[in-house]
Amino acid sequence: MSYQNIGIIGAGAWGTALAQTLTNSGRNITIWAHEPECAAAINSRHENTHYLAGHALNETISATSDFTDLSGSDAVLVATPAQNMRRTLRNFAPYAKDGLPVILCSKGIEISSLKFMSEVLADELPSSIPAVLSGPSFAVDVVKGLPTAVTLACADRDVGARLVQSLAAPHFRPYYTGDVLGAEIGGAVKNVLAIVCGVVAGRGLGRSAHAAIITRGFAEMTRLGKALGCRPETLIGMCGLGDLVLTCSSEISRNMSCGMALGRGESLESIMAARVSVTEGVETAPALRQLARQSCVDMPICSAMASVLDGSEDIDAVIKRLLSREHKPEQA
Repeated sequence: MSYQNIGIIGAGAWGTALAQTLTNSGRNITIWAHEPECAAAINSRHENTHYLAGHALNETISATSDFTDLSGSDAVLVATPAQNMRRTLRNFAPYAKDGLPVILCSKGIEISSLKFMSEVLADELPSSIPAVLSGPSFAVDVVKGLPTAVTLACADRDVGARLVQSLAAPHFRPYYTGDVLGAEIGGAVKNVLAIVCGVVAGRGLGRSAHAAIITRGFAEMTRLGKALGCRPETLIGMCGLGDLVLTCSSEISRNMSCGMALGRGESLESIMAARVSVTEGVETAPALRQLARQSCVDMPICSAMASVLDGSEDIDAVIKRLLSREHKPEQA
């Protein structure tokens, strides 16, 4: 049996696209927006004019800025930015019933603690059942009803099966895994690598360099996954390789487009100032670098990107350093 009454926390582009998909599949959806004006626009105009303008939404979607309205949810999806996750979950906690399935849809690592989102959830809502939704999925494709496949990770197999049934739609296909951490590692690392691929494109370094970054970046992702104990097969699925290929290959990606602007010589400050939505890889990069060091995992590409983003190295110096690294066997 599927979950019928589903809450969504976060009315950004991704949360809104998920609300549209689930509503069109017959679920009762209430979406929580941090900005009351965003909730008002969804309720009155049936459009998220702030984060997903130009896409008509199902009129049965109910938007709110009051967590009380989510207290009767059978399951909740959380699509707030990773660095806001702890505060959001803490505020929602009084309204969450015991055993509530919480599907984490944000991809990142908390800077202050180096924790993945499932670990943050365990801190703030310890009685919940954690799940992760991750994979190659642009909000604009999902809201249009274009074919999309993702990973749904949940250690509880029975709850995971119900969640797959609840989220599935003719155009939206979740694949189940029990490896929650693996799904989170793939989602976090690929955002940083997408910025790198954007720099390659913006600097005009060619498609060969682009392919090399994806391949060697995937090697870094798998090394971290192995060190942290995830299943290797998880990262060759939708939430790892699939998401990496998509995010590193399209200017629609906020992370890749950020890297392209950096590669053209724009400052990070000006890029961020011009954006409404969060670019998760920017804040994940320093946390990932620290986590890699702590875990004794060699991640030269991701670490180099963190150095560019924090201003400690410039792009040309990083390129020269990476290309002059000691030669090693490919599988090392």
